[in-house]
Amino acid sequence: MGMKQEQRVRGILLILPVIIIALSLAYMSRPRGEEAYTKDVTEAEVQTPSDSIATELSSFDPNEADYRTLRSCGVPRHAAVSIIKWRTSGKVYRVREDLALCYGISDSLYYALEPYIIIGEKYRIVTHTQSDSVTTPNRADSTRLVPFMLDTVTPPYLRNIGFSPREAELIIRYREMIGGYRSIEEFAECYAVGEKQAQRLAPYIIFPARDTTISTKHNEIEFPIEINEADSATLRRVHGIGPKSVVYIIRYRELLGGYYSTAQISELKVVTEDNFQHILPQIWCDSAKIKKICINFAALKELEVHPYISDRMLRRIINKRELKGGWSTIKEMIEDRIFSEEEAARIAPYLDFGTTPCE
Repeated sequence: MGMKQEQRVRGILLILPVIIIALSLAYMSRPRGEEAYTKDVTEAEVQTPSDSIATELSSFDPNEADYRTLRSCGVPRHAAVSIIKWRTSGKVYRVREDLALCYGISDSLYYALEPYIIIGEKYRIVTHTQSDSVTTPNRADSTRLVPFMLDTVTPPYLRNIGFSPREAELIIRYREMIGGYRSIEEFAECYAVGEKQAQRLAPYIIFPARDTTISTKHNEIEFPIEINEADSATLRRVHGIGPKSVVYIIRYRELLGGYYSTAQISELKVVTEDNFQHILPQIWCDSAKIKKICINFAALKELEVHPYISDRMLRRIINKRELKGGWSTIKEMIEDRIFSEEEAARIAPYLDFGTTPCE
């Protein structure tokens, strides 16, 4: 071998390790393929810092919380983004219901979040007291108060007697939610009113009379009451269910798709253990009336609002369903580690394993 050939070989041997190292680095830094997003999610992936969120909701202030805080409190990803976008545009959350106006937050999702929404004192609506009317002559003190029916009063009249347009709207909305105001205490429970404002108006408010017709109608209600079809007025006939708890019972019923057991009422924070034992003999539920989820075809939005489906379960359902096409039994979902046996027992009554989309 000549001198020149030896020099050429040595040069190649010196460069070769550099080329191998460069190729190795390029391979390691390549973008992840689509298969990384369709493979089964392992426990390690679920617990990575970027993806981990609370499996249960916790309290948050939409005016203060950043994206990471909202996610750690259990707020779904798209909802967290909407909440921050609203705030970035210069708007302020004055009452809980303002979240329902955010793009992409459905009524069912709002009802799930509502118990955990905290509006800080510096942001919330300040209710008006008697002293307010002294410093604001064109509000409550400018209108001579006369007796009025609270259950038929209109927003313009409420504005005339001292409430802001937003407060008037909330008073009407709360009235519809509880099926009408029956006492001054119920009126004061509306957070747009407050006790002082309620007492100021108390001498002028006329509540519905408990006449014979109403009494006769109520007497026609048979006990125990079926809770999957009962409206708010009927549920209020149950001793132990007040104006606040009836709202939560109906909202939870909507989120679940109906009750398959009366024991589910006890899952609500507003229903204490003692109160539940008092309510239980007066109610029953027809599990045939519950709305089922077509698990093999249900859209993401339908799944993510169900109280029994956590973010971890949701990710596993979407990924596994894409890979295998669906399931035929709840046992298969346990084997695929979608649910534990306890979780499966809770959610099973709501799942339909049909091979065609539910009507």
